[in-house]
Amino acid sequence: MNLPEQVTIYEVGARDGLQNEKTAIPVEVKAEFIGRLADAGLTAIEATSFVHPKWVPQLADADELMAELERRPGVNYPVLVPNERGMGRALAAGVGEIAIFASATEAFARKNLNRSMDEQYAMFEPVVSRALAEGMRVRVYLSMAFGDPWEGDVPIPQAVAAGKRLLEMGCYQLSLGDTIGVGTAGHVQELIAAFGDPSALAVHFHDTYGQALANTLAALQAGVTTVDASAGGLGGCPYAKSATGNLATEDLVWMLDGLGIRHGVSLDSLVETSTWMAGHLGRPSPSRVVTARSNS
Repeated sequence: MNLPEQVTIYEVGARDGLQNEKTAIPVEVKAEFIGRLADAGLTAIEATSFVHPKWVPQLADADELMAELERRPGVNYPVLVPNERGMGRALAAGVGEIAIFASATEAFARKNLNRSMDEQYAMFEPVVSRALAEGMRVRVYLSMAFGDPWEGDVPIPQAVAAGKRLLEMGCYQLSLGDTIGVGTAGHVQELIAAFGDPSALAVHFHDTYGQALANTLAALQAGVTTVDASAGGLGGCPYAKSATGNLATEDLVWMLDGLGIRHGVSLDSLVETSTWMAGHLGRPSPSRVVTARSNS
């Protein structure tokens, strides 16, 4: 099936997963959540975002969380940074990696960043330059890489041009975001092939149409070896109402185990962690594997 021997799971539950939750989660619960994810074997755990609290109230405690977090050896705790002010906060928090969040479409750039597509690059360039000068690694999300609720299907050349421009700034990895979950396996493989070399690519799927796992398999077959996922399937996007939950980390691990692909994560620990977090959120986990394991 032309599959990789090993896959890196980039865990986004603590940031992308919780950012849209209406229930206020105490900072100590978030810190324990991240600690449990590390104990389960995850080595890349996006911890929070240094965005203005007005826009994402759930993450208003980012500075406090990073101060309280017990950072484990061998585990990376990147943070999302929207602008130069956020970059300053990231430096003060002593993080080793940041992520920036760009758009493949004009409409979403204006909705999410209040910038045109060209203006978003100008906004990110000093952030990336400063991070690299400080010895940080920079990852970039390309949202709406497959479809946009205002513009419809996103042409592949448009997504590729945006992604390559971001990589040329010095970002080490580009995560292709199916923000509203409209991608299909064929589209995934076409888009990845259009980049030529998949080594700097990751994928970030939402399960709106039930295609997240199929799309992940297609991406693995196309040469991608980093997959974003959210423990318990938590998440959405505060600026795109049609964006439902992320690919559940447990569902991804179940599939990878079935394919014999190494990933280093304990499924039992993940299920236990997501069940614990669901209790704090007051509702069951949307992950199919968590549901199945909880009822077995």
